[in-house]
Amino acid sequence: MKGLFLDAVDDLASVFRNVSRPGDPAMDVNEQGDIPPEALPGLLAGYDFCFDDHTQMPVEAMRLCTGLKHIIFLGTGARSYMDPEALAAIGITVHIIKGYGDTAVAEHTIALMWAAARGLAAMDGGMRAGHWLRTEGMELTGKTIGLLGFGGIAAEVARIAGGSGMRVLAWNRSAKTAPGVEFVDLDTLLAESQVLSVHLLLNDETRGFLSAERLARMRPGAILVNTARGALVDEAAMIAALETGALRHAALDVFGVEPLPAGHALTKLPNVTLSAHSAFRTPEASDKLIRMALDIACGL
Repeated sequence: MKGLFLDAVDDLASVFRNVSRPGDPAMDVNEQGDIPPEALPGLLAGYDFCFDDHTQMPVEAMRLCTGLKHIIFLGTGARSYMDPEALAAIGITVHIIKGYGDTAVAEHTIALMWAAARGLAAMDGGMRAGHWLRTEGMELTGKTIGLLGFGGIAAEVARIAGGSGMRVLAWNRSAKTAPGVEFVDLDTLLAESQVLSVHLLLNDETRGFLSAERLARMRPGAILVNTARGALVDEAAMIAALETGALRHAALDVFGVEPLPAGHALTKLPNVTLSAHSAFRTPEASDKLIRMALDIACGL
């Protein structure tokens, strides 16, 4: 078995070299960042498997990669970049990696929540522009955080938020229990959460899950945090709710289109805090991610 790390940018090539071990499958490393679909058949010729960090892999292009049998996607959101079922139908198995960044993403979620509650981005931007802008913050101790979906990341958010004195509610599509977490129906979650944090996987059933109708059922003046996937939320409806004040603030690490285009409506709203899909980016998470990917490759 021979593999190619298709798009080892943002220091991932160094991480790969640091965590590789004797006995791992032979792999080449490509440090090219933006790979158009038409280049994929040439790049992947002669390889049995590949690591994919962020490259779009449409089935039309992958159909021409006749020797490739496995794609190891570096994360859980493969559906944002490819159609796993369509690829399986042409003989390519897509593998995803769970759990590598639970703590990193949870800590970023909490950081966004606190930044939104205290208006830190607005004050920072104002002061850099020469204005002494003072915002009135929201105390979170004793407030209710609702977790929309409950996997490993949400469990870490619950641990940190609960330790900060917050009441923790959660809704999940399948029944779960967790210490210190009250599981409720979706209507209750939306109505009672002063902070709503999104933690659903993106698939055909969850795309657009936080619709205009569900956003309207949220508690007035709530904070929305999304470190999962932008496509889970109706972006236009969210922007409208921010403009009217129905939503107090949105703190977002993920977007429908990435990178977020210059001049996008979200960049012009004062009650939005933005980060560049970086919740998972810590050295600890990166090391774990690449090692877990290599372990999958070892078992192919």
